[in-house]
Amino acid sequence: MKQIARALLALLLLMGPFQAVSARDRLTVALQLEPPNLDPTSGAAVAVDEIVYATIFEGLVRARTDGSMVPLLATRWTVSADGLTYIFTLRPNVRFQDGRPMTSADVVFSLRRAIAPGSSNAQAQALSVMSDIRALDPLTVRITLGHADSGFLALLSLGDSVIVSPRSAGALATAPVGTGPFGFAGWRRGDAVRLVRNPHYWGTSARLAEVTFRFIADPTAAYAAVKAHDVDIFPDFPAPETLAQLRADPSLKLAIGPTEGEVILALNQRSGPLANLLVRRAISMAIDRRAIIDGAMFGYGVPIGSHFPPQSLDYVDLTGRYPHDVAAARALLARAGYADGIALTLKLPPPSYARRSGEIVAAQLRAAGIRVTIQNLEWAQWLDQVFGRHQFDMTIVNHAEPFDYDIYGRTGYYFGYESPAYRALLEALKRTEDPAGRHRLFGDIQRKLADDAVNGFLFEFPRLGVQDATLGDIWVNTPNQGLDYATAHFGDGAADGPAGGGVSRHGGRAWPFLVAVLAIVLLVAAGRAFGLRYLAARFGIFVGTLLAATLIIFVLVQIVPGDPAAFMMGLNASPQAIAALHADLGLDGSAMTRYLRWVTGLLQGNFGISYTYRVPVAELLADRLAVSLPLALLATGLSILFGIPAGYAGARRTGRALDTALTWIARLGIAVPSFWLAILLVLVFSVTLRWVAAGGFPGWDGGFWPALGALVLPAIALALPQAAILARVMREALIGTMNEDYVRTARAKGLSRDAALRRHALPNALGPVLTVLGLQVPFLLAGSAIIENVFFLPGLGRLVLQAIAQRDLIVVQAVVMLLVAITVAASFMVDMIRAWLDPRLRDGISA
Repeated sequence: MKQIARALLALLLLMGPFQAVSARDRLTVALQLEPPNLDPTSGAAVAVDEIVYATIFEGLVRARTDGSMVPLLATRWTVSADGLTYIFTLRPNVRFQDGRPMTSADVVFSLRRAIAPGSSNAQAQALSVMSDIRALDPLTVRITLGHADSGFLALLSLGDSVIVSPRSAGALATAPVGTGPFGFAGWRRGDAVRLVRNPHYWGTSARLAEVTFRFIADPTAAYAAVKAHDVDIFPDFPAPETLAQLRADPSLKLAIGPTEGEVILALNQRSGPLANLLVRRAISMAIDRRAIIDGAMFGYGVPIGSHFPPQSLDYVDLTGRYPHDVAAARALLARAGYADGIALTLKLPPPSYARRSGEIVAAQLRAAGIRVTIQNLEWAQWLDQVFGRHQFDMTIVNHAEPFDYDIYGRTGYYFGYESPAYRALLEALKRTEDPAGRHRLFGDIQRKLADDAVNGFLFEFPRLGVQDATLGDIWVNTPNQGLDYATAHFGDGAADGPAGGGVSRHGGRAWPFLVAVLAIVLLVAAGRAFGLRYLAARFGIFVGTLLAATLIIFVLVQIVPGDPAAFMMGLNASPQAIAALHADLGLDGSAMTRYLRWVTGLLQGNFGISYTYRVPVAELLADRLAVSLPLALLATGLSILFGIPAGYAGARRTGRALDTALTWIARLGIAVPSFWLAILLVLVFSVTLRWVAAGGFPGWDGGFWPALGALVLPAIALALPQAAILARVMREALIGTMNEDYVRTARAKGLSRDAALRRHALPNALGPVLTVLGLQVPFLLAGSAIIENVFFLPGLGRLVLQAIAQRDLIVVQAVVMLLVAITVAASFMVDMIRAWLDPRLRDGISA
């Protein structure tokens, strides 16, 4: 026991020097979601703009906090009297981050690319109002609209309309190049995106030399990362229940503000009770918005009565239109012909705000006589059933896009609102340039949505930010996603040193090669030791199992519902954009064609291209194996180091105090979940003692010892439960072997118990232990997803969970196939080792 305690203490002390000390000109930002790619002009994922908008990319104009437009890459513009012609004067001496100067030709290219046939730009339909885009000279662009649209400048302020270079446009998803104050340095998928200061920026140089975005979705991991100061700012903190504790920490400060996100109880009003206006109004009166905000968001959020942000100058407070009144709601239901109530289904997506709000809304509606059945869906299911096929009664979702009141004028949108009067208001708004007239129309738009009770309007989603207390000049809320990182700095001053090197995107590429070489060496050695006949038989079983697995995996993955293209494009994407992405991703082929293409690729070492990241899947697997494989091997080594001696010691002192103590410790180790142990380790060694980082992985290119140190805590969390299992198996196997006749005979000849245990029982008891170890290695490789979330490690388990949530079928197939191959290979190796230890196991085949 002393040796075990010393080993554990040594491992923990080893990690002390590994906690990184953040330089004060380097900022670490935590985000809940990792973007599918880094091209804001191809998709509508909010996570893309959170990283690249106003950092890497810029547009002609930018929206201010109040929604007004200010110059950015355009210094000024004029609009013709009929509202059809816009002439933009571009800013001189602007260069892309690759050194190429930006001219009017780039503006023409960017905007034409957005509306070209087959464009996957989420705003392609709205931007198609442009009928002609022409360069008048190197710094002047003329844009002609097909019809007047007073919201055109707002469209140009979106990330979908940023200016890109023709030379880099084809690689924006993985190597973005823009005109902004930061340049792309690297992307370690599943872990971090790194930006560095652009030394050739046309405007004021960024005060920070480097900004790193890390991805932490788990609320517990987010809390630990903030408390341990592993991150400097978390703009959308996912655990509002802990904000009171964080507020009390003098080294942190909260930044609470509004967003453009309207959280709504969306109603499918195509048919049934929800097509009745009285029923929809009854639902609005049954809802207590303040109770929802208090219960689901811990008091953070602003009630809304229509689909419009309260911070807008055009906002109309309509929360009193339907006051919370259960009796009035019941009366409206009776007037609608549903005096006995109605039964509805509420389908909820994964985010905590939706799940928590859904429980409260269901209880409130039940009080009014509306029986609600809750169904919790994953995002892929939600997109397929709710957004895609409209198979729902109610749902709760946050519409995060700015200026999105136009979705209520779209034919066939998922909640099925059809109103010629509302469309007429939208058309009038497009034709109106006068601020007073627009203000009046915005009020009419909000009142129309409220009067028609289109949806249950709940609350404006809050931006719950937590940051280092010394960080300043960063919170500039605009209608667009993203903060102003160019002005951010730490209070103790920012250095003006060089930005530093890029993040390696290819770390760990040697792992697959080393594994392959090791496998070949072991096969040759096995052939010599066991004979070709035995080895061929076992290898045939290995290959046959893998071939059967390919068919089963492909079939199971293909029948999972959901459209990856719809997920990647977001809620506001047009059908044309989704169809274009279908063709781009190769989703329009038959299942048999896709299966044969996939298997053929596997035989050639080609796993395909990730739908989400748009990079080879083999590259993703290599990056993730560089984390998961060392983690699994380290955990296995620790489980052997702790478990085998403990089991041996228990068997050696059967029935004594040491054996009893070890037995109870092993039972406790088996009972304790590894994720609970992981959280406990983080709270003790990271949050409280601050000896080590709470998570993250610096990469092997950052140095062997720092990378190894980042894996020790998660390895301990994984190893201790497995060590307990090994200890129990080892003890029982040794005790059982000690009762065999040959051991009793050796004892009768005068051999001591310790000698008999060591010489005769131990070698023969290793069979069951090896079997358990053979199962543990693939389990630790595949089953560490929860641990990887707790420590926000970019490992294989986390990759497969992300791929499932994002409907990235190619990645799911590849990861599952890899895990099956590793499991079968581990079983194969265990069979080989057991046959070497006990020749009787191969006599039936080799004879």
